[in-house]
Order: sequence, then C-alpha cells, then structure tokens
Amino acid sequence: MAWAGTGVVWALNSGVISGHPLEHMMHGGADKNDFTFVQISDSHIGFNKEANNNVIATLQETIDKIKAQPRSPDFLLHTGDLTHFSKPEEFDTLDQMLRGVGGEVFRVPGEHDVLNDNGAQFMQRYGKKTSGTGWHSFDHHGVHFIGLVNVVNMKAGGLGSLGDEQLAWLEKDVAHLGSSTPIVLFAHIPLWSVYPEWGWGTDDSERALGMLKKFGSVTVLNGHIHQIVQKVEGHVTFHTAMSTAFPQPAPGTAPSPGPMKVEAAKLRTLLGLTTVSFETTARRLAIADAPLLTDSASAAAGGHDVRIDNFSFAPVELKVEKGTKVTWINHDDIPHNIVSTDKKFASPVMDTDDKFTFEFATPGSYKYYCSIHPRMTGVVQVE
Repeated sequence: MAWAGTGVVWALNSGVISGHPLEHMMHGGADKNDFTFVQISDSHIGFNKEANNNVIATLQETIDKIKAQPRSPDFLLHTGDLTHFSKPEEFDTLDQMLRGVGGEVFRVPGEHDVLNDNGAQFMQRYGKKTSGTGWHSFDHHGVHFIGLVNVVNMKAGGLGSLGDEQLAWLEKDVAHLGSSTPIVLFAHIPLWSVYPEWGWGTDDSERALGMLKKFGSVTVLNGHIHQIVQKVEGHVTFHTAMSTAFPQPAPGTAPSPGPMKVEAAKLRTLLGLTTVSFETTARRLAIADAPLLTDSASAAAGGHDVRIDNFSFAPVELKVEKGTKVTWINHDDIPHNIVSTDKKFASPVMDTDDKFTFEFATPGSYKYYCSIHPRMTGVVQVE
C-alpha cells in the first residue's frame, strides 16, 4: 500500500505495474478504440469552512484542467459527495458546472448526498437508468464499468455497506462476461480496508471482489478519503482520488478524519483529478493523478516552504534566489531532521509541526537528506 505523491503515472497489464509518461498517456494510443475518462470526487458543494472557503472555485479549476487536456475524455466519473448538505441548490450548482466539461457524467452518491432523505433526491435527479439506490453498469469500448453504492446503509463506525440486494445484482451483472473483459468498479467509500478505525472501508467488499476473481484485470476507483492511496493485489488495482474541495489527514495521523487546513500555498497541490486511459492493444488501464497546482509551481509562485510528509520532501527540488530563507515543516507524526550533504547546515530533530529555517546567501546546489531516514532526499537550487 502506498500513500502516493501527485503526478504519478502507472499502468496495469495482466496485473503487472509499469510506468508511462503522462504526456503519452494523455494523448492516448493509436488504436481507434483507445479512450480516456476522468474521475473527480468529493466536490462538497456547500462547504465553506476554513479548510477551503471557496469549493466552487477549486471545482472550476478542476474543470478547466480537464478541458485543457490534449485529448478530451470520453466521459467523467464522479465518485460521490457531490454536495455537502444534499441541498437542491448545491446539486443545481454542481450540475451546471459539470455541463462545462462536455460528455456524459456518471455518478455514485457519497454519504453527504443522501442526508435526511436516504438518497431520494439523488435518485430523482440521477437514478433513472439505475437499480436499487443508484447502482448501475455500462460498457465502453470493451471495458465493463460498474458503479456501486455503499453509503445508504452504513454500519456503526462509518464503514460502508453494499447489502445483499446489490451484491445479488452484481453477481448477475457480471455472470455473462468473459474473463478477459477489463472491469472498472467505482464507489464512494473504498472497497478495501484503507483504515477501518476511521470508517475507511466497506464491510462486505470482499464478497463483491470475490465475484470478480475470474477477471484478469479489475480496477477499483474510490473517493471519500480525499487523498491518493493505491495498491495492487493480484489482478486487482485499487486507487482512491484526491478531492476537489479539501484534503483530509493521512490515516492515523490525526485524532479523527475531517477537513484539514493547510497553508494557502499548499491547498491546490492536494486537490485535483484522476485521468484513466485504456489502450486496446495492450488491454491496459493507465492512471494519472494531476493536482490543481504542482509543488514546483507553488514554489515558483512565491512559496519557500518544504513540506515533510509521508517520508518525503515536497517539493523535492526547490529553486530560490540567493538571500532566500527556506523553511522545512514536519507534517509527519514521527521525527525527521534536515542535514546538508556537504555539512553546510543541519537541523535539530524535528517533531510533528516543528520548523527549521535556513538562509541561502550563496548561489549553488544544496543537497540534503534526513539522517534518521536517509532515503528521504531533496535539493535547494540557489540562483
């Protein structure tokens, strides 16, 4: 399991992960049946707290980023929490904004979309071609897509639940498919145990995944946790998406999940979208995560902070002018330090939220690492 950085591109071919350039994937392959689609998640229209007081603006930036792709996606998947309070005006705002993407939009509800009415409004708006509480499937260029709903009858502790009726439908839905059919399964709450202590899992997901054992390629796309987490188990690739609204803490790094406030310059590096391409010849799905703003762009915009998180420095390479003071901030729940490889600077051991600042008076390339965890490396380029 990996809590991944943004901009990661990887492809699945018969259960084997291989890397591919983002530019190649975005342009797609040569086969006429190759296609791309986009996943966005957790837009939370109606949220206006400190973690992001303008979720409409960040959703619009996401839409603009989709429209700027070299190849237009065939369709868009929204994996839930379209709204924050399930209010009609929130759904209206989201629908109006997504019309700007072009193409069809497929949705599954999040728990924030079924407040008070158990999903009746969601079904009235989007459920005409679905079964039960909104589950559905469709085929596109030989790939079978399945949208599941695991937020209507949630269990104690917040775990998602599919239920017997939906599982019976799923078994019937895939019974006629050949084992070589690529499967894409999407739902709001992760269909695997990311962190059950916070309700980040689905109690009967193993039953659903057991029905897909015969298929050689299964991709599971989820939202809910507002961050990228990915793993591969045999023929199944699991991937959760960033939110377009606000980040949440990494599992176990805070007393509880919830909106996480970060520095204004960092917010857009933690929000974004996921683009998925299918290459017909290789029977391969390739996934790329794109933040609204990269760490390097954030730094270029005037930020001189380096974030320590998930055993990594972000940005890995920071370019500044001479005389700049750079501050490292430890967001991990374990200690780190900053040590220059040429011994020009060194920090004390930094606990969670501790900071270390150093002024770079002379141009040059300054490599550094964490001596506690030496695989963590970075560089400051001073011009």
